[in-house]
Amino acid sequence: MWIDSHCHLDAPEFDADRTQVVQRAASAGVCMQVLPAVEVNNFDAVRELAHAHGLAYALGIHPLRVDRANDGDIAHLKSALKAHAGDPRLVAVGEIGLDHFVPGLDHQRQQHFYTAQLKLAREAGLPVLLHVRRSADGLLKGLRQVPVLGGIAHAFNGSAVQAAQFVQRGFLLGFGGTLTFDRALQIRQLAASVPETNLALETDAPDIPPQWLYRTAQQRQDSGNPQQGRNQPAELPRIAASLAALRGWTLSQTASITTANVLRALPQLAALMPAPAAGGPVGPRPLTSAEEPRS
Repeated sequence: MWIDSHCHLDAPEFDADRTQVVQRAASAGVCMQVLPAVEVNNFDAVRELAHAHGLAYALGIHPLRVDRANDGDIAHLKSALKAHAGDPRLVAVGEIGLDHFVPGLDHQRQQHFYTAQLKLAREAGLPVLLHVRRSADGLLKGLRQVPVLGGIAHAFNGSAVQAAQFVQRGFLLGFGGTLTFDRALQIRQLAASVPETNLALETDAPDIPPQWLYRTAQQRQDSGNPQQGRNQPAELPRIAASLAALRGWTLSQTASITTANVLRALPQLAALMPAPAAGGPVGPRPLTSAEEPRS
């Protein structure tokens, strides 16, 4: 069984075939997906999708969305975390963090939202899903100031020294499609050397397509379609094969290790996982009446 620890199933790229996307993932053995919110306007969407498809979700405000957020959004997040505190499918606060790659962003405002959301995660007793892009040192500084119950550093792309500091704080490092590119030397080296207890797999679907879905700018121009190849959760086992090759593991070992790691980092997921099937695809555990989405 596989867990996609970071998937934006609510993205418009999935509007035409979202149910089929979930079904394809289940057929590939991806029995669980964690759906992080990115702004208050999609809190309900990720929660409802998680309930509709037997998945899990997180609530948070993404650093690339804070410029259009207002200070009342922090209060909205606090209220949502309180309102859904008893929801077994709410497993983390996320996607939160810092982005120092995209030019023109207000870093001070990002820091304000990041610190405030760490405090809410601590109050709620939830781990966090962190956005890391040229911002590992700033994220670590925030975690020193506001310790939380661990979580996952999503799409990790920092240095080995920074990776070790996240590991020391009990965080998993998330690896996905970038791992499949031979030229991604630093990320592949990290994936090969990080302690096995601190590895997580993810797709970040529909983003970060693996090598076999990636289309260069020239290819997109030549085809007349400016869109990048769409990633989806069903790609996770093939992405995992790259990790297995780097670590010298079998695919079965890779599934067992990374699934156990994610269940430890996001402990509320354990109750949602399906029992191993005797044969056929493994799907999400059926919903109970108590888990049906509320308006």
